[in-house]
Amino acid sequence: MNPPSPERVGLVRIAAMPASFVHLHVHSDYSLIDGIVRVKPLVQAVAGAAMPAVALTDQCNMFALVKFYRAAVAAGVKPIAGVDLWVQDDVKDAPARLLLLCQDRGGYLRLTRLLSRAYIEGQHHGIPTVKREWLRDSEGLIALSGAGEGDIGQALIDGKPALAASRLRFWSGLFPQRFYLELQRTGRARDEQYIRDVVELALEHAVPVVATNDVRFLTPQDFEAHEARVCIHSGRTLDDARRPHHYSAQQYLRTPEEMAELFADIPEALANTVEIARRCNLELTLGTNVLPDFPTPEGMNADEYFAVEARAGLKRRMQGMSACATAEEEAVRREGYEARLELELGVIIKMGFPGYFLIVADFIRWAKANDIPVGPGRGSGAGSLVAYSLDITDLDPIRYELLFERFLNPERVSLPDFDIDFCMDGRDRVIEYVAQRYGREKVSQIITYGTMAAKAVVRDVGRVLGHPYGFVDKIAKLIPFELGITLDKALEDEEQLRQRYEDEEEVRTLIDLARALEGLVRNAGKHAGGVVIAPSELTDFTPLFCDQGSFATVSQFDKVDVEAVGLVKFYFLGLRTLTIIDRCVKCM
Repeated sequence: MNPPSPERVGLVRIAAMPASFVHLHVHSDYSLIDGIVRVKPLVQAVAGAAMPAVALTDQCNMFALVKFYRAAVAAGVKPIAGVDLWVQDDVKDAPARLLLLCQDRGGYLRLTRLLSRAYIEGQHHGIPTVKREWLRDSEGLIALSGAGEGDIGQALIDGKPALAASRLRFWSGLFPQRFYLELQRTGRARDEQYIRDVVELALEHAVPVVATNDVRFLTPQDFEAHEARVCIHSGRTLDDARRPHHYSAQQYLRTPEEMAELFADIPEALANTVEIARRCNLELTLGTNVLPDFPTPEGMNADEYFAVEARAGLKRRMQGMSACATAEEEAVRREGYEARLELELGVIIKMGFPGYFLIVADFIRWAKANDIPVGPGRGSGAGSLVAYSLDITDLDPIRYELLFERFLNPERVSLPDFDIDFCMDGRDRVIEYVAQRYGREKVSQIITYGTMAAKAVVRDVGRVLGHPYGFVDKIAKLIPFELGITLDKALEDEEQLRQRYEDEEEVRTLIDLARALEGLVRNAGKHAGGVVIAPSELTDFTPLFCDQGSFATVSQFDKVDVEAVGLVKFYFLGLRTLTIIDRCVKCM
């Protein structure tokens, strides 16, 4: 498939000038449970502090990788792709943390497959975990020990130095010259005892150490908002004396100067962050679109087969049209249709999209042949005579004066996008057909992310603050029921809400805390109709995600990002109206 012009996103290199520190352990709001760092503000803060690079290491996922990569490159910051994993040796043992960073594309592909396997095979009480034996092939990945939450750290904290040494030998052998003992000083219990023990272990075994700050929020002032998010996820309240306190107010994006002061006694731990950043050189190719090869008759390529099918389809369509009054009028009409078809064929072939049309036409024909109602076509795609000829749509665009240029235009390069409506009862059968035809490892639905919208976040924050339901409900109902409403706009537009905000301290505290969380990613779901079909295994393009107990995978990248990494979307939309019409017709 000939792509539109690829997006130029060259890799940012760390300059020769000395850099003192790089953050290698950062959770964004895409971690879903314990981070409130937004991607663009993160990159802006890193650039503002003159740090040359930063790693994004969300918990057990790479949801935000493409957004992070683009934002970092645009800001002149080197993006480092990574994941904060849970690793388990035995089902009886509690999982421990291990941080993995991608050195190159090979490491990235290993990590996407590892993550996908963790969701599909390794979920443990709802947490995707990696088995230690899955890490045997670790080329292209750098590992950090997970500090006090890693298995080495846990052994040291439990007073088992021999076990810690045994585990260190295992990881150092698995990641030769690519394993680092992670140090953190975030004001949590046992930090200093752990650091003394782990530095002694590092010296004894000649293993390098590296400093991280286990970042969960950007500034110290964000700590309360972070704790509120953790409570929203766990169902606790902020003043619950029994709730666990896993985080400290020091887990913010410290400046290099702050980290230098914090680790003045172990400068090697800071220098190694820069060394690791230099070793990580993953470059993503964005904007080059690819499709699976559509099977064509021997001796005929996709472009030729596409043109043959479209011309034959138009001939069939015209046979079913009402004849014109005279032979001369019929010839003129036929000439007009054929000229329009050839114009469209030329544009589609030049833009490299014949495969897309052939794939869509194939699964629509299969659906119709298997008694699955299909919609007549809607959206700009109904303006294509080629689509009409291939039975993708059932609307004659010339008769209804529909413009092909609204669908595809060589002066405004964009991917074709058919919204195909199927009967609700049959839609999944069509997706299953596509999976069988192209290979299950190449077909997936697309992820979506729910966010903390204005009304919902006010209710959530009111609960974690311990306010009575009635009090919170009255505040939430003052927010206008309007698509895309924000708390700032609600305060501006709704006088009663603004008055209560100005007059009542409890309302002001509630709204301000809710504003700090508004718009954060809340959860992961499945797009209503989006499906991607890859030319090779999906994990060559995106890691996969699924809920525990489900084998229905979705891409970890959303509909914008799957397109950015090269996958083409197809929309299989379930329309209940088609189901009702079909049942009524069959009952007549």
